[in-house]
Parts: sequence; C-alpha cells; structure tokens
Amino acid sequence: MFKSTKESQITITELMLPSHSNFSGKIHGGYILNLMDQIAFACASKHSRHYCVTASVNRVDFLNSIDVGELVTLKASVNYTGRTSMVIGVRVESENIQTGKTKHCNSSYFTMVAKDENGKNVQVPGIILDSEQSIRRFSRSITRQEQAKKRSNSFKASEFKMDEYIDLLEGHNAKIEL
Repeated sequence: MFKSTKESQITITELMLPSHSNFSGKIHGGYILNLMDQIAFACASKHSRHYCVTASVNRVDFLNSIDVGELVTLKASVNYTGRTSMVIGVRVESENIQTGKTKHCNSSYFTMVAKDENGKNVQVPGIILDSEQSIRRFSRSITRQEQAKKRSNSFKASEFKMDEYIDLLEGHNAKIEL
C-alpha cells in the first residue's frame, strides 16, 4: 500500500512563553527539540496508523534564536519510507507577531519506527512520490543513510586506523600525548 505525503503532513503553531526560555531570555533549544519530536511522532503515526518511536535524529543546527512572544510553527512531512521506518522532515520557523517577520530556525530529520501493540516493528505504507521535491527528499534520505553507514563503520574501534587520521588533527585545538 502507498500513501500520499499530503495525507500525513502536520503543522502546529505555538506561542513561546517565558516558561520556555533559558537564562539569556531566548527559547530553550531543548524545548524546541521536544516539540520537534512530538510533531515527528504525530506525522509518522498518522502515516503508519501505528504507535511510533524515535530511532534517531539527524543533525539539528539552530540557525536563528527564538524570542519569548514569538509564534513558532513546526511543519512535518514523510520524506522516506523503508520497511518499518520512516524519515520525517521537520522545519521550524518563528514569527514576530508585531512585525510579521519570519525566520527559519532549524530543520531536522527524525527516523521513526512503527510498532504494533506488542512493541514489534510493523511494516509501513510506502509513499507516493508525486513531485520533483518529493523525489529529491526521498533520494536525499537514501544518500544520508549510506553516508551514516560509512561513517559508523570507519570509526568502529575494531576498524579505526589511527595513522590514517593523525594528519587530520593538525591545526586543531588538541594535543596528542601517547
């Protein structure tokens, strides 16, 4: 079975309150991560019609800070479907409600796994790729997965060859004392 990504896309908007701020008066990154995880869960669960768990989060870069009193909008969409997993793209934007100015705050990719009532992985519907953008997102997810596999294998303790990386450390804020 295949489903359109439009069927499971979710958007939420929330007012940022002082209780969400850190010591510098900006919205705490952990609070935003929590919202991102919630919307990724909702999107994945809506697509799969099953309870979903977060398997991994691929890179979260905080591009712009968010101020108390701004509206934060999170958008989630299924970018990729495997057998039991989905990659959910999440975009975070903030809006100053007085000026109307919006900022892209961050984007990230959540790998979510669908579970049955016994906690076992369950197959998810595939997605219908109906635009160049959906094909680009699906392809990017495949490439990201392949890069992650390469990264994790080359730095396994049993596979790591120090002499291949020692020159890489030159010019960095580290001192080798072996």
